[in-house]
Amino acid sequence: MRRPAVAGQFYPRHPRELATELEAAYGDVVGAELLPIRGAVVPHAGYIYSGAVAAEVYARLPERETYVLIGPNHHGLGLPVALSREPWMTPLGVAECDLEMADHLAGSIIEVDESAHLYEHSLEVQIPFLQARFSGFKILPISMGLQDEETAVEVGEAVGEAAKRLDRDCTIIASSDFTHYEPQEEATRKDAQVIEAILRMDVPAVYRAVYALNVTSCGYGPISAAITASRILGAGTGKLLRYSTSGDAVGDYSQVVGYGAIAFV
Repeated sequence: MRRPAVAGQFYPRHPRELATELEAAYGDVVGAELLPIRGAVVPHAGYIYSGAVAAEVYARLPERETYVLIGPNHHGLGLPVALSREPWMTPLGVAECDLEMADHLAGSIIEVDESAHLYEHSLEVQIPFLQARFSGFKILPISMGLQDEETAVEVGEAVGEAAKRLDRDCTIIASSDFTHYEPQEEATRKDAQVIEAILRMDVPAVYRAVYALNVTSCGYGPISAAITASRILGAGTGKLLRYSTSGDAVGDYSQVVGYGAIAFV
């Protein structure tokens, strides 16, 4: 059992308080029209900063058998690309792992390594959003410590092909924030160019923009993996649902972090 590592920090520890905060995050997007989302990009900051941005995707997600969660490894523990086979507990209950899909992927570029997930927040914070809307779904958490273009494409291909071979009805969710700790104007300028490439689902262009602009997005690898897998599953375009920064949440625009909600359909 993978127990919560950041409950009480990134989101409330008490179930009732967590439910209240999720309700606030969903806000006006409750009941939004569903989209045939095969992949998505969502942020992973504390809910008070980025919860409403993430909710723009989660409110529009269709119910799926499995949600594949791909995020960056902030702590550097474990293997370069590591999946978890454990059930994940949050204050709202337990999300079971898709063991069949996990076993299908193990031995590819992706290997089982629970240590990579022990303290990682980027995937943990996504699960309560799913639990607030659905029941009976499964998850497949994948942590990427290695995020070069070749690795990202290989991860995406492995996930997409596994989903097709198993006839798995799934959505691939990439967890990433965008520019970190730059002035609002500079952050939004840089992020707009990266997001433009993401919306075209153009992985090489994503890397060119990230490297050329020195964009401090923590999950460009997971984003590129999600683009690759989503294309295999039939998505053809990206749709920007919302972009904002931490400055929009707290009113301090001197050093912001960018957050984007993007759907691949």
